[in-house]
Amino acid sequence: MAKILIIDDEKSIRAAMRDLLEMEKHVIEEAPDGETALLMLQNQSFDIAFCDIKMPKMDGMEVLSKSSELGIETLFIMLSAHGTIDTAVEATKKGAYDFITKPPDINRILLALRNALDKNTLVAETKVLKKKVDRSTEIIGQSKAITQVKDAIDKVAPTEARVLITGPNGSGKELVARWLHVKSNRSNLPLVEVNCAAIPSELIESELFGHEKGAFTSAIKQRIGKFEQADGGTLFLDEIGDMSLSAQAKVLRALQENKITRVGGDREIKVNVRVLAATNKDLKKEINESRFREDLYHRLSVILIEVPALAQRRDDIPLLIEKFLADIAAEYGAAKKNMDKTAIKYLQELPWTGNIRELRNVVERLVILGGTAISEEDARTYAGVGPLA
Repeated sequence: MAKILIIDDEKSIRAAMRDLLEMEKHVIEEAPDGETALLMLQNQSFDIAFCDIKMPKMDGMEVLSKSSELGIETLFIMLSAHGTIDTAVEATKKGAYDFITKPPDINRILLALRNALDKNTLVAETKVLKKKVDRSTEIIGQSKAITQVKDAIDKVAPTEARVLITGPNGSGKELVARWLHVKSNRSNLPLVEVNCAAIPSELIESELFGHEKGAFTSAIKQRIGKFEQADGGTLFLDEIGDMSLSAQAKVLRALQENKITRVGGDREIKVNVRVLAATNKDLKKEINESRFREDLYHRLSVILIEVPALAQRRDDIPLLIEKFLADIAAEYGAAKKNMDKTAIKYLQELPWTGNIRELRNVVERLVILGGTAISEEDARTYAGVGPLA
């Protein structure tokens, strides 16, 4: 059941559409002109608006434009007795979902309505999923070290600057990259991730730049690389320090010229990509030992963000534990367990060489093996790591 607004200066059209839509169990409101409709749209929430174009006081196109300017999320299906392709195109450009000529055909109305409601459902589901994803990938913590990282993300994300993210394994470098994308002007376009350490050196160029059919023995069809997939969006090169020197040279060229060439091809392809990179290695040491190109380092490190080890932000451990307890309960479909303060204090004193990733694994182990309320004894028994000396 949807809440629908019928906007038309012809009373007979409003009455006929009301009868039809009420038979479909929808809630119907009517507006005899554009001004009345706009006030109703501002004061009430409607799923769909059927809106005539030619009306006194304010025509349907103006109602559509002003609704868009006001951020009203109602989907508009426009009606016109003088339907032309130009009118339909103009309505679509202004944000209309569909366009129906008058007198409206019953089946056409019901089809347009069903499609619009399906879109509303999809949009609503997407918003819910996005909120869930955003909550599950929050950067948790209030320590000085992590607050500096959050502040850097807020300042850098809206720019086009390349960012090099450093920090030990398991510290959350991928999370920083994700938030740099989410808070950027490219957030509605793809974030494409490449783990350079997980791809064999002989395949990394094909992975990044794609290849043409027949470029090598197993190239049985054309492949689009990560640079092209990320066009308009963000490319995250994780573990960049593990990339081969030959691939580094091609990445450098792509950053300099905003062009790539597929393996086995000779055509240059323009790409518009913001590159974020991350590493757990000391790249300056890698440069001195001729394992990483200095010119690429300077291209990538316009902004440097260092993610602290968990041992540098122990005050955040209670907040992280609480987050992991809630996440694990949701994943298992079980009641959330609590952890005694003494158990939390014990965990705060451990070395956490595996950082946040290790802490998350330990909390999950304690949820599975510990009591209803996780005690210090549970933590000492199941944490699986030794205390600091």
